[in-house]
Amino acid sequence: PDLRKHNNCMASALSPAVYARLRDKVTPNNWTLDQCIQTGVDNPGHPFIKTVGCVAGDEESYEVFAELFDPIIKDRHNGYDPKIMIHPTDLDASKITQGMFDENYVLSSRVRTGRSIRGLSLPPACSRAERREVERVVVMALAGLKDDLSGRYYSLGDMTEKEQQQLIDDHFLFDKPVSPLLTCAFMARDWPDARGIWHNNEKTFLIWINEEDHTRVISMEKGGNMKRVFERFCRGLKQVEHLIQERGWEFMWNEHLGYILTCPSNLGTGLRAGVHVRLPKLSKDSRFPKILDNLRLQKRGTGGVDTAATGDTFDISNLDR
Repeated sequence: PDLRKHNNCMASALSPAVYARLRDKVTPNNWTLDQCIQTGVDNPGHPFIKTVGCVAGDEESYEVFAELFDPIIKDRHNGYDPKIMIHPTDLDASKITQGMFDENYVLSSRVRTGRSIRGLSLPPACSRAERREVERVVVMALAGLKDDLSGRYYSLGDMTEKEQQQLIDDHFLFDKPVSPLLTCAFMARDWPDARGIWHNNEKTFLIWINEEDHTRVISMEKGGNMKRVFERFCRGLKQVEHLIQERGWEFMWNEHLGYILTCPSNLGTGLRAGVHVRLPKLSKDSRFPKILDNLRLQKRGTGGVDTAATGDTFDISNLDR
């Protein structure tokens, strides 16, 4: 493909020689190079915003197409070399010493990650049967959560319109993907089949099922107590993993890439810790983007990845995973 005018990590890494070497390879689930890169070919990107430009269809994609994925991972993860480096994940919340933000500015705090179920294709490649199996395995495991983590599951296909609107208003629910970055990566197929959201009764611990990843695990609450949000996140995530393992399944993980997710930008911990924060003065300062860069932070609109900021409120989170 002609990628000369593209601004994404895939276009930077994919030379004609690499394409020729990888073009005829397939993973055990028949996922191809062309399917990996389709979203990056169809979406040239923005001159000032460099996207990733490729997705994995299964755990094996990262091995079969390593010649493409490794340089993309290095580019997107601040020089991390998956060939030789070992990836750390530390879920010991007691190591957080501060984590209480000024609530005059910070409106809400959240921590999220993704986890994939080993042995099933990732959302860009999965069949309807695999997607339903992800839903079955995860929902069955979540039924075992107790105390402040116990809750219920809402299937996108079965919920009432009132329930759906309530979840959207709470900023809990995901909508059918309309972003071309996701639709060109085959993420909206069979919508809303086997998609849903589980949340605890307090609405502070949530699991999205079969959106961009098999699962997105989210801990959130109003205000600036990031330490408490992270403690709940670690506790909940460990329990979910334990419950899934009890049923004979496990998460995709290896020591070089950490946790395996659909988009290479989310490999590793998959962790994004973010706040919705009011920045009335800083947001008008021309140095704002540079300050974020220097701190390895990322800004988004409060509605998610492709949205504009509302007023002077931004979603600010870590750039590295």
